Amino acid sequence: MANQNNNKGGQQQDVNQLLKVRREKLQNLQEAGKDPFQITKYDVTHHSSDVKELYNAHEAEILGDRKAPDVEGLDDAAKREVINNDYNERREIMDAKPIEVSIAGRMMFKRVMGKASFCNIQDLKGNIQVYVARDNVGEDAYADFKKSDIGDIYGVKGFAFRTKTGEISIHAEEITLLSKSLQILPEKFHGLTDTDTRYRQRYVDLIMNQESKEVFIKRSQILKEIRNFLAGRDFMEVETPMLVSNAGGAAARPFETHYNALNEDVKLRISLELYLKRLIVGGLERVYEIGRVFRNEGVDTRHNPEFTLMELYQAYTDYEGMMELTESMFRYLAEKVCGSTKISYNGVEIDLGKPFARMTMIDAIKKYAGVDFDQVPDDAAAKKLADEHHIEYEERHKKGDIVNLFFEEYCEKELIQPTFIMDHPIEISPLTKKKPSDPTKVERFELFCNTWEMCNAYSELNDPIDQRERFAAQDANAAAGDDEAEHTDEDFLNALEIGMPPTGGIGYGIDRLVMLLTDSQAIRDVLLFPTMKSLDGVNKKNDVNNTASEAPEKNVKTESEKIDFSKVKVEPLFEEFVDFDTFSKSDFRAVKVKECVAVPKSKKLLQFTLDDGTGTDRTILSGIHSFYEPEELVGKTLIAITNLPPRAMMGIDSCGMLLSAIHEEEGEEKLHLLMVDDHIPAGAKLY
Repeated sequence: MANQNNNKGGQQQDVNQLLKVRREKLQNLQEAGKDPFQITKYDVTHHSSDVKELYNAHEAEILGDRKAPDVEGLDDAAKREVINNDYNERREIMDAKPIEVSIAGRMMFKRVMGKASFCNIQDLKGNIQVYVARDNVGEDAYADFKKSDIGDIYGVKGFAFRTKTGEISIHAEEITLLSKSLQILPEKFHGLTDTDTRYRQRYVDLIMNQESKEVFIKRSQILKEIRNFLAGRDFMEVETPMLVSNAGGAAARPFETHYNALNEDVKLRISLELYLKRLIVGGLERVYEIGRVFRNEGVDTRHNPEFTLMELYQAYTDYEGMMELTESMFRYLAEKVCGSTKISYNGVEIDLGKPFARMTMIDAIKKYAGVDFDQVPDDAAAKKLADEHHIEYEERHKKGDIVNLFFEEYCEKELIQPTFIMDHPIEISPLTKKKPSDPTKVERFELFCNTWEMCNAYSELNDPIDQRERFAAQDANAAAGDDEAEHTDEDFLNALEIGMPPTGGIGYGIDRLVMLLTDSQAIRDVLLFPTMKSLDGVNKKNDVNNTASEAPEKNVKTESEKIDFSKVKVEPLFEEFVDFDTFSKSDFRAVKVKECVAVPKSKKLLQFTLDDGTGTDRTILSGIHSFYEPEELVGKTLIAITNLPPRAMMGIDSCGMLLSAIHEEEGEEKLHLLMVDDHIPAGAKLY
């Protein structure tokens, strides 16, 4: 252990020394009147990929008819001479009509070879090799270049050429240091692979991981093409308030804040719906908005508290019209962004070119769960069925809520290819028109693809009397403890009383759509700056180590945290003894958290995927979401009892129990998972 600590200390010292050297280089440049930070602009004419494309086209035009040299029958030395002469002749012809370029980007590689060097410059569209020779750029400039560091940002002017190895490069005639990098980039061969660091320092991720950059370029393209598609259908893009007095339009818990100027409590919007419908009332017949919404909920692979939503509303149509629009738009986006209506997600082909399947929610449950809810007479019978199928529900739930729980449990996981699920129960659709043929259901659909809900659409409720009754039912749910229930919005009801035409509406989660079209495994992979829990021992304003802004040679000492246990109350110890043999039957093991996600539709449960040392992942569910967010537990070493029988929770078998310490503090329950030294391997048995 002592050797390990010494090595760590030595590595830190080495890093600090390297950082110090970089600052000294900057200081020397500034003292010589060459401060790169005083440069305000640089004329860039091309990106790296542009240079390569131009050179290939230019070469094909000038040397297209030139044949490769005939070296058949020659010895190695003669072959080399013939090939070298051919290269020199080609260079002479091409250099007579050079492609002059000016590029700028970050230096990712440098190889110094006496009077000439090579480096690699990375920009938005890729990277390109640059040949830097002292005789071309000047002695002073070359001397400064040799002292440059990986990560420095350079401007390069010169002409394109092809090296003897066939690589299109730039022959530098002028180089300019545009910005000095004072930090060290990750080692190039391993890159930046730690997901937590990638999310917290996206700027480094974009530098080191080209595939990450491509995801966000494609995200921008998706948004552009959505706008193009809707413009082609005469939709108007609008903007509506983010700070609202009544956060309606969805079942979600809002973030609350205070408006100082008005001395009023307000909320961040959870949906775009109610304001967009007001615009339909006002006569704007086709409107949409792409904007941020905020829901005070958990974080997992498909959910972030702030996310991008697109909602649109079209007068004089219904949910059938929204189905046609949705199918057409998804097909259009796949073709424009992915180049094909057949896409792949996690190795599974999804065909967006075929007509999307259509199925009612009742029929889906009948198909995948074998239960026909059309034959279930009332709430009590529905709850009895839920009990029989081990589906958890709340006392306030009605038959329609139970139907939805069955669908989530049995059906969602089966819907891989694009499928419209239609005709939801009225209880879970407070803003939707009833089906004329069955008033217990509404004209609503959700599009499922890859088991995910991709969008939600209605024939919008435009009856103000019916809408008031629906709001009243939601108010009752709120009073019964549902903190995601909607509340009566009097101004919206007034708008409906003015009169809203028959309308179809739909909402798309943009982030999830981007995940699908970029084959990204987690929502954080498609958010430039996802929500992250502040790290321990960091400046919580920006998640950067407090010591990062200090001079690298300084060491910062911190005192150990002082904890006040004076207000802690613990449960009394058991008075009954348990015999040793009984206790020893419990198998306590160290487990590593590979993945942790919130269980959908559960406010308490987290689902852990654990390495228990057997080589087979272990799943354990634990009701600790009110104490921990999933992200902060990934990578931790915990203690679990591994030989308990599987227990079904929300339709998932929990195979074991994680150990926690529980106490009471000022009347509030506190819980801490038992976390142990990460040096303990997975599967290690506790005695």
